[in-house]
Amino acid sequence: MSTHVLAAVLTRLKLLTGAQSDADLSRALSISPQTLSSWKVRNNIPYSLCIDVARQHACSLDWLLLGEAQQHPACQCEAGWEGDMLERLRTLSPGDRQAILLFIKDKQRIQQLEQQLSELGGAAIG
Repeated sequence: MSTHVLAAVLTRLKLLTGAQSDADLSRALSISPQTLSSWKVRNNIPYSLCIDVARQHACSLDWLLLGEAQQHPACQCEAGWEGDMLERLRTLSPGDRQAILLFIKDKQRIQQLEQQLSELGGAAIG
């Protein structure tokens, strides 16, 4: 497994487990940080672990190991779209990524203001 492939698999594992860091991922997988580090050094991750994680999260191995889109419409892998989004973001220039981040922040601010406005409207009626 190449370093790039391993990094992508680890990224998808983080998405599935909600881990933000390698330490979080180690805890989520119930392994030591040293074990995770040795996987990186060897450019290898146990296939059996990938199978277990895919089953636990109802996710396809194609997505977990290869980053390929879900094949079966019944697959409930919530992180599938996130992985696709991350792969697409990685292909963009830093400037384009920054522009997307600013758009997301603006959208979140608008949603927050809409929520506050809605709460104020409800309070004025009550």
